[in-house]
Amino acid sequence: MIEIFDSADDLALAVSRQLAARVHAVATAGRTPRIVLTGGSIATKIYGRVSSENADWRVAEYWWGDERFVPEGHEDRNDRQAREGFLDRLGIPDEHVHAMPAHGCELSMAEAADAYAKTLPEDPFDVVLLGVGPDAHIASLFPGHPQVHETERLAVEVFDSPKPPPERISLTYPALNHTRATWFVVSGADKAEAVAKAMTGTPIDQAPAAGARGLEETVWFLDTAAASRLPR
Repeated sequence: MIEIFDSADDLALAVSRQLAARVHAVATAGRTPRIVLTGGSIATKIYGRVSSENADWRVAEYWWGDERFVPEGHEDRNDRQAREGFLDRLGIPDEHVHAMPAHGCELSMAEAADAYAKTLPEDPFDVVLLGVGPDAHIASLFPGHPQVHETERLAVEVFDSPKPPPERISLTYPALNHTRATWFVVSGADKAEAVAKAMTGTPIDQAPAAGARGLEETVWFLDTAAASRLPR
């Protein structure tokens, strides 16, 4: 499914509202909503539009698709972005926020990745949010890197990210695809070619975004610029 919006602001508002509706529906059904968050500029816009009027976000639990292996609280960390954007603002309980280990945690990156894998739920996530880079990467799964071929470990260490900082932890396809819904959120003309590659059958080694999909639902939320290279 593809949903296209006139602007990044319109996209962010729509995703925030649909995510609120999903959290509310899952909670109403008697389950704990489980959400995987992403980072990036469009995520910042989405988080800024999250409102307590639409759902009780405190009942949900939150993980991340990837994280920069820098010290806790560092401006490069995705969890800081989400905390400042809405988690702290809406009073999400600390025990519902499953941040990835930070540099200085006294674990090697491989140990940190394995430790994070143990925090993941056995049941599928309800929504995995994914941004897409200009090179069609998702989380910290990059084109041509061995992590895109991982089939057993749920989280892996990344030492040589082509996008700084180079050291990261990332969920793998076995974890990212263990979700009822995968929502790609992509804005900007610089992402248009990557979106087109991912949506037209490019191998995952060249376009990792092509390998992510939900068990029940996969939605591409795009602004017109990001959708500009799609076949008509």
